[in-house]
Amino acid sequence: MLQDVLTTVIAAGCAGCVYLAAAARVVKQYERGVVLRLGRFVGGVRPPGFTMIVPFVDRLYKVNMQIVTLPIPAQEGITRDNVTVRVDAVVYFKVVDAANAIIQVEDYRFAVSQMAQTSLRSIIGKSDLDDLLSNREKLNQGLELMIDSPAVGWGVQIDRVEIKDVSLPDTMKRSMARQAEADRERRARIINADAELQASRKLAEAAQQMADTPAALQLRLLQTVTAVATEKNSTLVLPFPVELLRFLERAHQPAPEPGWPQPPRPLDESAPPPAPAAVPPAPDGAVPDTAPAPNGSPGPVAEGSPGPVPDGSDIPVEADGVDPDPAGPAGPPGPPVDPVSVTPVRAAADAVSHVSEEDWPRA
Repeated sequence: MLQDVLTTVIAAGCAGCVYLAAAARVVKQYERGVVLRLGRFVGGVRPPGFTMIVPFVDRLYKVNMQIVTLPIPAQEGITRDNVTVRVDAVVYFKVVDAANAIIQVEDYRFAVSQMAQTSLRSIIGKSDLDDLLSNREKLNQGLELMIDSPAVGWGVQIDRVEIKDVSLPDTMKRSMARQAEADRERRARIINADAELQASRKLAEAAQQMADTPAALQLRLLQTVTAVATEKNSTLVLPFPVELLRFLERAHQPAPEPGWPQPPRPLDESAPPPAPAAVPPAPDGAVPDTAPAPNGSPGPVAEGSPGPVPDGSDIPVEADGVDPDPAGPAGPPGPPVDPVSVTPVRAAADAVSHVSEEDWPRA
């Protein structure tokens, strides 16, 4: 009899140990327990620590309350300005209501992942390329609101959303590189032009100061010569004033000899033609010596009087670089003339060279 009682006690103890082993549960600090008894939620959320359930009747679900990092696969879409981009992001969320995370949604991780991908595609279609590249904070906030709205009913709170990378086509990258290069070149030109303007103003002030003090220009010239001479050069270049060259050119011009024909003056179309010289009346029946011959040649010249002096009308003058009579009336043709270099002085010199010896004043 005593042996049967001991056997029953031992069997009950073993059954109790097995029951305790089957009913005992441990919930960690970062977890919460949700118990479903015969499929119904009862007893509320179990706190962390040791807890008991009814074996074979209750079912305990543990929910992680830590922040979860969920990467969003790269999504390809077209922006509002018709640019194809590929964007990937990452979502940080945590469960705030363990019961709703188990009861309201089948798998809250998968649900948050799909919602994040859909929201990311929507954000890509509503944004411009410049916003994706430079205004990411605003896009991150909009993406967070789009994911957090349905996730609230699932017992999930979206902590933050970050866009990781924006991949562009190679052609778009080259276009943006050319645009950035052109913009930098434009700014460089503006800076260079501003520097030139400031330098020109300073040079103008320096020129005005040197104009007031001529000795300063000479000192500056000597400084330039000294700077050039310090280098190991075998050639020394000295600036020469242009005014000195003009002075020497005027000094070397020969003075016109007395009795030589003067160079013709430039014709002024607006000036009236000169009046013909008055001829003294000849005695009755006499023919004046200065009367022109019937053939148009000058009349006889009295002996001992100077011959006719050719005036501007008798001297052939080159017009537009072409001599009307290449052979000339009394001499060989002159050298070719450049039309650009024809001046009144040059025309007068060429006219004098074409006058024959018979036309010179007689001694």
